[in-house]
Amino acid sequence: MKRNKILLVSLMLLGSVAAVQSCSDEFIDVKPSESMTIDDLEKFNNDNGATYFVNSIYAKFLDWNMSTFAWIGVTSIISDDADKGSTDGDTGSDKNLLDALNITATTPSFKELFASNYQGINRCNEALKYIPQLDKANSELRKRLMGEAKFLRAFMYFTLVKSFGGVPLVDRVPILGNAEDKKMQLTRVSKEEIYAFIEKDLKEAIESLPGKGAYGGTEVGRASVGAAHALLAKVYLYQKKWQLAAEQCDLVTGYSLTPSFIDIYKVSGENNAESIFEIQGSGADAGRAIQQYSKVQGVRGTGGWGWGFATPTQGLYDAYTAEGDKERRDATIIHRDMTLYDGRYIPSTVENKFYNYKAYSSAFYDKDATDTNIRYLRYAEVLLIKAEALNELGQTSVAIPLLNQVRERAKITPTPATSQADVRTAIWKERRLELAFEHDRWFDLVRTGQAQAAMAADGGKKFIVGKHELFPLPYEFIMEAGGLSQQNPGY
Repeated sequence: MKRNKILLVSLMLLGSVAAVQSCSDEFIDVKPSESMTIDDLEKFNNDNGATYFVNSIYAKFLDWNMSTFAWIGVTSIISDDADKGSTDGDTGSDKNLLDALNITATTPSFKELFASNYQGINRCNEALKYIPQLDKANSELRKRLMGEAKFLRAFMYFTLVKSFGGVPLVDRVPILGNAEDKKMQLTRVSKEEIYAFIEKDLKEAIESLPGKGAYGGTEVGRASVGAAHALLAKVYLYQKKWQLAAEQCDLVTGYSLTPSFIDIYKVSGENNAESIFEIQGSGADAGRAIQQYSKVQGVRGTGGWGWGFATPTQGLYDAYTAEGDKERRDATIIHRDMTLYDGRYIPSTVENKFYNYKAYSSAFYDKDATDTNIRYLRYAEVLLIKAEALNELGQTSVAIPLLNQVRERAKITPTPATSQADVRTAIWKERRLELAFEHDRWFDLVRTGQAQAAMAADGGKKFIVGKHELFPLPYEFIMEAGGLSQQNPGY
């Protein structure tokens, strides 16, 4: 009998620890963590078994290499929103290099960014291959799970294409030793092909996913049809497909802004009416926490408890102040001599002037396991995406009220901007103030052409046009590709 192999994931609930990653000679790790014969697939042939395949994908987002140090580095520290922080002597492996925009193909964080997302994509491909074979599981459940897997695969490919441009399109479970599958893993396709694949996955996910309200109990936080529409709107935004972006925003229904901005980031605000998609962390169970996400960014020094990396810049603090935006400033930035919402006092003796408030965990502030969720898609961003798209379509008068909805929640005056150019600038500024430390700033700077000026204003850092729009592909991948993939320009 032919003995095919499938992935044996850790059989835990949503948000649990994923299976330990295997050692692999291949840079894109597609080998199973543990293997079993196809005969044993019958053990998964029920509702719980089908769900386990998709839970392992969500669990990947809890891993250190996926959501913590490297991700914080390449989205926050590299941008004008954050400095390296910590202490002068603690480089954080390469966080000093990211902060200085002194990056190369051997900078470790890019390897982690690249590899972790492909590990997650492999779990998606496993789910999409094997769930259809589980004929004893509920058919509607299987349909929904396939939609979740496609949403999550699209999410990870969106991260990769924003970061590296064209990357290998691994759309199936590779067979070890198969020459064509090996070539697939090591050959870049164009960014246009990746975007087309993302769009296809999201459109198919939309056909399979329920509304947010369909989830309850331990299922809260799973991908919904609203999340798929919101992510597709963002994907269109990055490609300047303005009309399509606006249309997708109109399909994100049933959400509303949280009245008080800071309440979004408390445990009580997780998965609330504004939340569209967030990664779930539970400090009550170390196995379900986003690994050290809060601790890495926690207050450092005497009177502190964390490592102190990714500290807000003076420029970000001043941007809030200049806008009269005390509401979001004081919910985003911890500073010395400050009392937090739970009564914890930050003394003047801590190492750095500022810290990331959005990563703060009240109940588990000094623990490796955090109850902080990562907010990835919120209704406020949908309003800003629609405003930007409509403004670019020449519908500036319709875009302005959408922008002002976000400003009103922040308790600041309506925008004085009226021309298309001024409203464009106002929307970009609003995205910075609204979404700081939600892992968008660097990519926003690049896609809007602001990066060179923003980096120069952030301590005279040199953004090289034609190079720094993309991160370098990891050196190890280029060596393994052996000519099948070329490095990005300038590296």
